[in-house]
Amino acid sequence: MPNGQPFTQLCEQLARPRHFGRVDLHMHTTFSDGAYEPAELVDLARRSGLSAIAITDHDTLGAIAPARQLAGDSLTIVSGVEITTEFCGHELHLLGYFFDPDNSALGAALERLSNERLGRFHEMIGRLDTLGVHIEEEHVAQLQATTTLGRRHLAELIVKAKKAATVREAFQRYLGDRGRATVPKTRLPVAEAIALVRGAAGVASWAHPLYDCTIESMRELKDLGLGAVEAEYPSFRASKTKALRQWATELGLAITGGSDCHGPDQPHRALGVCSISHDELQILREMI
Repeated sequence: MPNGQPFTQLCEQLARPRHFGRVDLHMHTTFSDGAYEPAELVDLARRSGLSAIAITDHDTLGAIAPARQLAGDSLTIVSGVEITTEFCGHELHLLGYFFDPDNSALGAALERLSNERLGRFHEMIGRLDTLGVHIEEEHVAQLQATTTLGRRHLAELIVKAKKAATVREAFQRYLGDRGRATVPKTRLPVAEAIALVRGAAGVASWAHPLYDCTIESMRELKDLGLGAVEAEYPSFRASKTKALRQWATELGLAITGGSDCHGPDQPHRALGVCSISHDELQILREMI
């Protein structure tokens, strides 16, 4: 079939996955640990038929402004962020939506977390050096100028240094949760993070609740100001999604959901593979 012909273009368009009126509220760019630039995500969202997206980079808002500038009126860009927090002694990821990106208190807290990430990154480099893995400082400087640094970036540098064949191997050998080079992340108390999002006129959602979450823990978070829970997520079984939606209804929480897209190397997290409806987005907006 000849390329560029009208019928060919129609067939290609119909073959693409479409999510008319759907909304993906969880994805990452090169500003944190994603592989896509903001422009690439905006383009993918348009071609997937999504009506709105939220870029939720880890502890940074850097991608929001360029994404909005590129999207124009053709795609709604909801302000978003994923904040590293602590709840009952465990790490909890908190999603923030619809907040004012220029809020000074939220911005200062995220800058503090980003600076702590940088310190952690260099401490892990030091640990790797003692293990015979040398990371070139010039490579770190190139990353540091544009992104919030994390373990995935370091894993890629380990691969570049030829001390692991793949990112996965780098995690297995050095950077897993109990890895020899791993340094714990700085985590905001979840109550503080929720207060920051709400203080910036936003709504907070519990990102991908773990398998052992309960309605009681959800109720405790709601009492702290939580407004929503992420019930649509790629790794969730239908039974878990059903339970989360039921608990959210009982507690008066909104529903969020998204692909947690990090790039083309994870097809199970492709943009739009998990989403919520535009009506559910409106309910989330009304939680502010």
